Amino acid sequence: MSNSKQSIKKKVKKHIPKDWLTELRIVYRIMMETFNDIKRTGIVNLVIVTTIAAILTIFGALFRTTLSVSAFAHELGNVLEISVYLKPNADSVAVSRRMKKIEHVQKVKVIPREKSWNELKREIDIPDIDNPLPDTLHVKVDKPENINYVFGKIKTLSVVSDMSYAQELAKKIQFLNQIVNTTTIFVVIIVAILTITIINNTIQLVIQSRKDEIEIMRLMGVSNWYIKIPLIMQGALYGFLGAEFALIPLNIVQNMLNNVHKFFLIPTPLFAGNLVVITMFFLGILFGAGGSFLSIKKHLQV
Repeated sequence: MSNSKQSIKKKVKKHIPKDWLTELRIVYRIMMETFNDIKRTGIVNLVIVTTIAAILTIFGALFRTTLSVSAFAHELGNVLEISVYLKPNADSVAVSRRMKKIEHVQKVKVIPREKSWNELKREIDIPDIDNPLPDTLHVKVDKPENINYVFGKIKTLSVVSDMSYAQELAKKIQFLNQIVNTTTIFVVIIVAILTITIINNTIQLVIQSRKDEIEIMRLMGVSNWYIKIPLIMQGALYGFLGAEFALIPLNIVQNMLNNVHKFFLIPTPLFAGNLVVITMFFLGILFGAGGSFLSIKKHLQV
């Protein structure tokens, strides 16, 4: 019986003409309510936006710095190579093919013992003796954090006499990456807490000032979402404006970092600037709207 009623309602609903003008009026009224709420907040709006802008500036500057540090670490990682010294009579070409099949190995360069010996003789005066140097392979790894894995795999090969790489440099690069990534996550959490707290307190004041008006709207049967959306939009607008103001100091930071990249001849991370800006606006709007929503749930029973 209930299923037949629902099907009848759906059929009737299909034949009811949609009044687009009414829907536009509702959207207009919601927007007007949002701006009216902002007017009611007064000069506090400026304090809220500048505070959010300062918080987002710290996040944006750190996030942009993180991308640059990662780029520097990646470039340093690219120069890291494992030097593999082969035993006498080992087929260096066959061994290099075998090493290329190891996971995370990007490139293997063969240095014949004759070439190494000739270069050494050009650099220093060596008496006429037999070549004591072994064939050498320079193994390049895709990422610094994978160098220990590759080192362990190569070490198991029976044709390998000895191995070496800049172990301390690799550890420092890994440590630097971990510190930067952890700090960025920590700052995102702080940004979320501060932004949501500020918006939460602001929306609470708006709700208190409109308490009687909201109660009348509820008694009149106004939709809960009609009451909620202007408040959520107000929080989102604070986040958007805060991100907009944060662009000014962020551009200064980006220009400084670009100059550092140019000085060290290290390419700037691709789309780094755009990624930071988009993330900053996304977080500002998300945390702004989220702070409003939490305040509504806490202080407005609709």
